[in-house]
Amino acid sequence: MIGEIDHVYYWVRDMDAAVAFYRDVLSLPLLRRDGDEWAEFDAGSIRLALHGSTEPTPGNGTVVFRVHDLDEVRIVVRGRGAVVDEHIGEVEGLARFATVRDPDGNPVQLIEYLA
Repeated sequence: MIGEIDHVYYWVRDMDAAVAFYRDVLSLPLLRRDGDEWAEFDAGSIRLALHGSTEPTPGNGTVVFRVHDLDEVRIVVRGRGAVVDEHIGEVEGLARFATVRDPDGNPVQLIEYLA
């Protein structure tokens, strides 16, 4: 019936800025780019893709990346120019998470599992 997740994608206005964010700020390997229409990144077991549009709707999805040290990653991506929300969320006893925004305002969450 339903298989594994193949990929997740965001609509973006500025493909160059979006590719730079995911490649240079988040350090995801760029697998493929088709001009301003499409780009795919290696995000582990699935692919993260960007779909070009002149009128995307920011926040139309959220991708969550697992990290080992949330505090360190927040400092690193902020140093690379990312907008990092100040609030750190917590699922008591399970995980801590924070949100980073890509150039189109799409949320990208970082999660650190505590156990």
